[in-house]
Amino acid sequence: MNKPLRRIAIFCGVLMLALMVRTNYIQYVRADDLNTRDENRRIRIERYAHERGDIIVDGKAVTGSVETDGSDFKYKRVWKNGPLWAPVTGYSSQAFDSSQLESLEDGILTGNDDQLFFNRTLSMFTGEKKQGGNVVTTLNGDAQRAAFKGLGDKKGSVVALDPRSGAILALASTPSYDPSVFAGNSNKDSEARQKLLKDKDKPMLNRALRETYPPGSTFKVVTAAAALENGLYDDIDAKTESPLPWILPQTDRELQNEGNIPCKDASLREALRWSCNTVFGKVSDDLGNQKMIEQTDKFGFNKEVFTPVRADASIYPEDNKPQNAMAGIGQASNRATPLQMAMVASAIANDGKLMQPYMVAERQAPNLDPVYTHEPEELSRAVSGENAQKLQQMMETVVKDGTGTNAQIPGVTVGGKTGTAQHGLNNSEKPYAWFISYAKTDNGSPVAVAVVVEDGNANRDDISGGGLAAPIARDVMKAVIDSKK
Repeated sequence: MNKPLRRIAIFCGVLMLALMVRTNYIQYVRADDLNTRDENRRIRIERYAHERGDIIVDGKAVTGSVETDGSDFKYKRVWKNGPLWAPVTGYSSQAFDSSQLESLEDGILTGNDDQLFFNRTLSMFTGEKKQGGNVVTTLNGDAQRAAFKGLGDKKGSVVALDPRSGAILALASTPSYDPSVFAGNSNKDSEARQKLLKDKDKPMLNRALRETYPPGSTFKVVTAAAALENGLYDDIDAKTESPLPWILPQTDRELQNEGNIPCKDASLREALRWSCNTVFGKVSDDLGNQKMIEQTDKFGFNKEVFTPVRADASIYPEDNKPQNAMAGIGQASNRATPLQMAMVASAIANDGKLMQPYMVAERQAPNLDPVYTHEPEELSRAVSGENAQKLQQMMETVVKDGTGTNAQIPGVTVGGKTGTAQHGLNNSEKPYAWFISYAKTDNGSPVAVAVVVEDGNANRDDISGGGLAAPIARDVMKAVIDSKK
C-alpha cells in the first residue's frame, strides 16, 4: 500500500473509532440523562402511550387512566374521589410530572421498573400491549373516610397507624385537592394548578407529613416516658416534687396551669389526666435538655421519616433551661408532624416497640402477581415494656375520666392525650387542637391515631384537643375496629 492510501486508511480508521466511542458514550454513558431531559418529548410520549397501573386501597383501584383528545399523549391519570386520596397518592400530570406515591412508584406504575423485566420480555413474544403494574397500599378506606368526614371544612390532619406493624391506615390532610384537574397538559390544566398553588389555604400542602406544629400537651406523654426511663420517677401514682407556683428556671416567670386543676405535687397519672404544665415542665428541667433529646430520638424525632413518601423531621431542639422546660410541655421550639405524634402513640400502644411507618404493602406485575411484599421493620425501642404499660395506664385514665372522655368507644379500651398548642407570638393566634390515642382489642392494639385541627373559624375558648380533635380520633379508631369484625 502506497503512502497516501495508508494515510487515508489510518484517517478512516480513526474516524470509525471516534464514531464507535461517540455512539457508545451516548448509548451507555449519557443514556439516562438524555432519556430524562425535558426536551426529549419522545420519552414522554411513550410514557403516556399506555394505561398507567393503579394504586389500590382495600383491593380496589382509587386511580385510573382515560384517553385524551387532541394530544399526542394518549392516556392521562384520573382519580376516584381525588381529594380523599390525594394526600396518599400525590399527583401525576402530563405537564407537571408527579409527586408522592405517583412519583416514587412511577417505575412500577408505568411498567418500566426492573422488577417487571420478565413481564416486559414475555409481552414481546405474546404480542400483548405494555401495561403498568399496581401499587397496593396499607390504607383502610373506612378509616380514611372517617378522617375526612371528621375534619370536614377545617384545616387539619389525621394519621392512623397499626402499632403492631407500622402500616399507615389513614393519612388525611385538609383542605385537599383533586389531582385530576391538572393531570393533562392543556391551558385549562395549567390554570387549575396555578389556582391551587395560589390558594391561601394551601390545599396541596400535605399537613400530615410536611407541616410541623407545636405538639402542645400531647407531648407530655414523651416527657413522662423520659421521667420513667431515666428513673426520675418509677411509681406513676406517687407524688412528684412539683410545687405551686413553679418558676421557670433562670427567670422570675411562673409557669401557669390551665384552670383550677390539682397540680401541686401531682402524681404522673394525675398530672397527665389533668394536663399539668408545672409537673411536666419541672420534669423536663430536672432531666435536662440532653436526656430529653435522647428520649425524643427514640420516638423518631430529629430525623426525616420515609413511608416511602418523605416526612419532614420533627424537632426537639437543643436549648437553654427555660426553653427546655417549655419544650417539655410541647411548646417553645418543639415541633412535630402529625405522623410523628401518631408514632409516639403507636410505640406506647405496642409495649414500647416503634415500627417503621409504611404505606406500600405490595407491588404487583400487570398480571397481579406480587413482585415485592413489605416486611414490617422495627425502627427503635422507644421505652421498655414495663414503662410502656405504665404510660398506657396513664393515657387510659385520661380517656376514662380526664380531659379525653370524648374519645371513649363502648366496649373498647382507649388511651389518649389531649393538647391545645399555643400559636403565634405571645399566643396571639388561635391555638391548635391536638389529640393522640390508641385503641386496644383482644389482639393487641390495631390502631393509633394523631389528630391536629387548625380551626380558624372556631371561637378561641371553644378550641381544645378534647373538644375538636378527640371525636375525630374516636371515629377513625372505631372505623378500623369495625372493619376488622
